[in-house]
Amino acid sequence: MLHWMNRTKMNRMNKTLAILGWGSVAIFGTVAVGAIAVRRGEPINALWLVVAATCCYALGYRFYSKFIAARILALDGLRATPAERLENGRDFLVTNKWVVFGHHFAAIAGPGPLVGPVLAAQFGYLPGTMWVLAGAVFAGCVQDLVILLFSVRRDGKSLTEMAKDEIGRVGGFVAYVAVISILIILLGVAALIVVNALKASPWGLFTIAMTMPIALLMGVYLRRIRPGKVLEVSALGFVLVLAAIWGGQYVSQNAALARVFTLSAPALAILIMVYGFAASALPVWLLLAPRDYLSTFVKLGTIALLGVGIVVLHPTLHMPALTRFVDGTGPVFAGKVFPFAFITIACGAISGFHSLISSGTTPKLIARETQTRMVGYGAMMAESAVAVMAIIAACVMQPGVYFAINSPAGIVGQAPAAAAATISSWGFPVTAADMQALAHAVGEQTLYNRTGGAPAFAVGMAHIFSHSLGGETLMALWYHFAIMFEALFILTILDAGTRVARFMVQDALAHMYRPLGRTSWYPSILATSALIVGAWGYFLWQGVKDPLGGINSLWPLFGISNQLLATVALCVATTIIIKMHRAKYAAVTLVPLVWLVAVTFTASWHKLFDPNPRVGFLSQAQALAVGPATSATSKLIFNNRLDAAVTAILVVMVTLVLVESGRQWLGILSGAKEVRVKESPFVRTRFVEEQG
Repeated sequence: MLHWMNRTKMNRMNKTLAILGWGSVAIFGTVAVGAIAVRRGEPINALWLVVAATCCYALGYRFYSKFIAARILALDGLRATPAERLENGRDFLVTNKWVVFGHHFAAIAGPGPLVGPVLAAQFGYLPGTMWVLAGAVFAGCVQDLVILLFSVRRDGKSLTEMAKDEIGRVGGFVAYVAVISILIILLGVAALIVVNALKASPWGLFTIAMTMPIALLMGVYLRRIRPGKVLEVSALGFVLVLAAIWGGQYVSQNAALARVFTLSAPALAILIMVYGFAASALPVWLLLAPRDYLSTFVKLGTIALLGVGIVVLHPTLHMPALTRFVDGTGPVFAGKVFPFAFITIACGAISGFHSLISSGTTPKLIARETQTRMVGYGAMMAESAVAVMAIIAACVMQPGVYFAINSPAGIVGQAPAAAAATISSWGFPVTAADMQALAHAVGEQTLYNRTGGAPAFAVGMAHIFSHSLGGETLMALWYHFAIMFEALFILTILDAGTRVARFMVQDALAHMYRPLGRTSWYPSILATSALIVGAWGYFLWQGVKDPLGGINSLWPLFGISNQLLATVALCVATTIIIKMHRAKYAAVTLVPLVWLVAVTFTASWHKLFDPNPRVGFLSQAQALAVGPATSATSKLIFNNRLDAAVTAILVVMVTLVLVESGRQWLGILSGAKEVRVKESPFVRTRFVEEQG
């Protein structure tokens, strides 16, 4: 009796401490978010963003993700996953949860969380920060978790197969065409970013090239030499990747070796296509999973180090909360803060590409259903933290420097003095001497007109690191490290994305000839891998050879395509939740879906019909048509009309998916349709007996 009373007293004390602890987190988070949202007219400290993000993520994971996992998804630790039931040693493979987390994070964390927030910083730090925090906790993390769990319960089926099964054949077919088209665009864009980042960077190329043999060694070590010894292989990989980073610096400083690792864009494009094919065709344990796990060391390690640098330096955000460019006249890109801030920042808030990983490679590796919460919600949360760091990196620079780096020459002028004068006239002072000194400090000839977001992030990251870890003399070192870091981030999209696309093609071909759908049949693996690499590789090659062709012509579609893909994923998720007789919880996915429809359809309308040539595809084509006729002008006119046509087709297809989904919801809720959830039959996991 006394023991029971003591235990009850201890439980009450623990509960009280938990309430006090989480209450404190909520108060700190509220104060930090309030400080970010309300302060005007004077700079704020970057630590406010770090505190706000930490508290929001902690509360979101502890309470919101737990609510979804328990009340809506009902995660079942006794249920065998496809990795256990269908294990084939190639695609389906029971994998350590930390390796799966590393693979999933590396696969979803591409250019978006680094580049998007930097570009959107032209509106000020406030819109991007609020969207990243709210979007991740209530939309992006939710999408990744529910799609991952639904795929796990359907033998690891792809998003397109789930759409066909749950929404219907018409909706499924339209979703398949839309998703595969969007995926090819995303992979082509990602490949071109990698080429542009590495074509003049022997340091980056050497380090990234070395991660591949290191990954092969880790895969063989964990599979054949020391099975299950994750800590050992993690330590080995960590030491080797540090050696690769140091070796990259040595290579860049050695004239002979630097020439070997300085490749042309076409040569890099070929190597990237070869790598994409290998990552898709080889067993997942041999290259893809260990390389992604290895990349996670560098990614999360660097972001953690950047966080430490921010805490040590506690830098001031010089960018105002809102700039004059919220009206749509921004020099970095044209368009009002709504909807374009929410299109520019996809990864870090919500990204449709994540749903493909969550229904592609990851569900085939998960050992227990209960791990989906950590992997799905947790990895997206980590990516959102990367986006917060990117916002800080962009906003700690003086606004004049930020706009000098990110503004195209056509807006601010080609000459340094003219660009500085134009930017200063906007109220953001900068001088040509300031920019020359900064370029010299990071080892560049010039930093003017370095559009795209990546160079600006590298400068901001180098600024934080050099002021907190090593001093000004290491500014160039940190800058080139940041360039390599960005390329490493982006490359992991290609390997996982190509494999996911291969799964989708195999799923479709299985309806015509069943053996083609077997993920363990090598002829199908090789043929479908080649088909996917050939598709995005064609656009990449044309983009490399012709600055106005290939994937360059589809580049403006990147943001809208990604968010349209998320719209399809949330349609599938909402449909399944309603079919599970949990319609009262459907708002968890339905509210983000309504928001994304408002954002993507508004952005698509502007990109099609806005009279401003800097915004609308058709108006830009019309403006070019009345000017001097040249071969370059003809190509640009064609590109804009092509972009308009592709945007219109994608919007129509996504609209059809929305209509078909709505018909399903109304039919189920009215009782007119029979509810049939197409989950795999329950099979008890063997891991319970093994642990017992």
